[in-house]
Amino acid sequence: MDSTNKSCFVQVIQENQGIINSISRIYYTDDEDIKDARQDIILQLWKSLPTFRNDSKISTWIYRVALNTMLAKAKKDHKNSSQELLSESHFNSPDNKFDTNDDIQQLLFLVNQLEATDKAIMILHFEGYSNKEIAETLKLTATNISTRMNRIKIKLKEAFNTILNELR
Repeated sequence: MDSTNKSCFVQVIQENQGIINSISRIYYTDDEDIKDARQDIILQLWKSLPTFRNDSKISTWIYRVALNTMLAKAKKDHKNSSQELLSESHFNSPDNKFDTNDDIQQLLFLVNQLEATDKAIMILHFEGYSNKEIAETLKLTATNISTRMNRIKIKLKEAFNTILNELR
């Protein structure tokens, strides 16, 4: 690639680093894992750049590549059993900086415990994407997204109620 394409790529990454950061943080909690995830996403974006056809916004394409990268990484990590997910013992740990009075932190904590595809759905939902757009990004059907969203909401509500009951 020539220097113009490289500088355009760097600019696109800088303009969309919030997407990359938020996806990395939702899948990983350790700073080093987050950095690794960011690097994996940026590398995959670089490799995938020739396939971008301007059929969608660049941010949608970045979400798609980033989420697919994290889904593949999560599957690999799960197979290797090296990824430590947050657990209730982590939640109850005195060293945990989790503020139980912060609704957003509670929601992110619970979303982080979801299965990888469900996390991806919630990230896109939080970003304001419609079910149709989420379906296109994740290469699923809109009906599947709608069904999953209903199930995720039930899971999150049950988990939230369990945590509230434990704190009482």
